[in-house]
Amino acid sequence: MLDLYARVWEGTPLGADEYVISADEKTSIQARCRCHPTLAPGQARAMRINHTYGRGGALAYLAAYDVHRATVFDRCEKTTGIDPFMNLVTQVMSQEPYASAKRVFWVVDNGSSHRGKAAADRLTAAFPNAVLVHTPVHASWLNQVEIYFSVVQRKVVSPNDFTDLAQVGDRLRAFEDRYNAAAQPFQWRFTTSDLDDLLARLDRRAADHPEESSFRLAT
Repeated sequence: MLDLYARVWEGTPLGADEYVISADEKTSIQARCRCHPTLAPGQARAMRINHTYGRGGALAYLAAYDVHRATVFDRCEKTTGIDPFMNLVTQVMSQEPYASAKRVFWVVDNGSSHRGKAAADRLTAAFPNAVLVHTPVHASWLNQVEIYFSVVQRKVVSPNDFTDLAQVGDRLRAFEDRYNAAAQPFQWRFTTSDLDDLLARLDRRAADHPEESSFRLAT
């Protein structure tokens, strides 16, 4: 996966017609309608948001991020799951340049919507040029779309003050357009060399402190 971010797969550089997509779901974005209007920040006053609110439902936000072209494709669904995820895949793979690409690598975590060999087979059956690549278990932070989701959290859904889910969806779609108009690829700095160094340090620590390894295995 780290090689893919550097445009390499199994020791061979990717071609111009090969792409890397980082995808995931952001679950349960709620529409919270504040009982009193939010007050914008003033010269000597922070933004004021009423702590009581009415619930307007929740939606799932799915996004696919082209790692090297810095382009986001998103959609809102009622919930997460296999079908919503495949809807996102179809949305991306049905358009150029992905439809006619040699290969499109999809980097995903081990969530239930796209877990294991069954998910990989399902993706390839629907789109023969698509290749599913899983992050290691408990390492979803390596998925670059999580960086995009953190931007969405800060700039779109915080503070959460929406009348209804339609307003949430409109805000998310408007941000997608704005983001794609100005985005640059993330400056990803964790390489395979960094990973090798990290694993070597962990091995040395385990050798120097075997009692810690025994404790972790016991727990």
